Amino acid sequence: MDCFYAAVEMRENPSLRGKPVAVGGSGSQRGVVAACSYEARKFGVHSAMPSSRARRLCPQLVMLPVRMSLYKEVSRRIQALFYQYTDLVEPLSLDEAFLDVSESEHCRGSATLIAKEIRSRIFAMERLNASAGIAPNKFLAKVASDWEKPNGQFVIRPDEIDAFVKQLPVKRIFGVGKVTEKKLLDLGVENCLDLQAFSEEKLAEHFGVFGKRLYELSRGIDNRPVTTHRTPKSLSVEETYATDLPSLARCIAEIPVLYQEFVERLEKTQRRMSLRPRTLFVKLRFDDFETTTIQMAGTSPSEAGFTHLCEQAWQRGKRPVRLIGLGVQFFPLNSPEQLELSFDTKESTPSDRSSS
Repeated sequence: MDCFYAAVEMRENPSLRGKPVAVGGSGSQRGVVAACSYEARKFGVHSAMPSSRARRLCPQLVMLPVRMSLYKEVSRRIQALFYQYTDLVEPLSLDEAFLDVSESEHCRGSATLIAKEIRSRIFAMERLNASAGIAPNKFLAKVASDWEKPNGQFVIRPDEIDAFVKQLPVKRIFGVGKVTEKKLLDLGVENCLDLQAFSEEKLAEHFGVFGKRLYELSRGIDNRPVTTHRTPKSLSVEETYATDLPSLARCIAEIPVLYQEFVERLEKTQRRMSLRPRTLFVKLRFDDFETTTIQMAGTSPSEAGFTHLCEQAWQRGKRPVRLIGLGVQFFPLNSPEQLELSFDTKESTPSDRSSS
């Protein structure tokens, strides 16, 4: 879907059309932009940007609160439409999904015509625009879906893969963020043709296990099937506070509230599938944006356990805290339970998220 949350809001209130619109947290608090219109993007506004910065870039920005229940209802109707064409649907989020239509008999079996018809029906049903990518695998379909946005579609045929990927910037590869992109640029790699000059072994030296993935994707190779059921690897809740929590005591005072939300989400998830927690973790982001995460394995989730981890994490910075996150990692399904060493990480990031 094209700028989904913002598009739904503009549909609900047509007077917003043509204006720079963003959906997310208030600019007066520590919220972030969840989605924005193309008019807002012209000013440099984008998703995950702090709302305060978005307002500075675009003073006339119309900032609207998130109405998740509305977006979920619209998403439910749109995704129900997909199943009229294939049972192989892999939702990625409320506004995005993979469809394997290789065995579909609709539209004479043409994936291109199926995509066109689905987009047309979405607009007739919801008055919202969607874009589509048609390709032999998930990686290329994802890239293609962004190629003709907004309200377009792009096809990559099997005999076009080689020429297409050679000119593809490495930043378009899934999993390549700013850090990896910089590392690639330092190696003289700007596009997939440059990347193809490196052997799989060489890429593994520079990027570890992700090196094999880079080797394959730079050649347009992606053998992942469309997966209709996903098993979550982790579950967490986070809160970014409008005012910094000045002390460890204030941080600990927030744990019961976060823990209650965490328990509700965990119980809901475990009702749907059998998952066993294996590792607890707490994340703190200090007022200087330094972020630390500490983990503890082999312990069932408990308020006391999270409190203990919070105390340990706070000692690393001993500064006011702007964000607290509680979470758990799960054992893979059908895996034997085993203890493992705990480890911790430190990172620095400029953006905050209200939940995960």
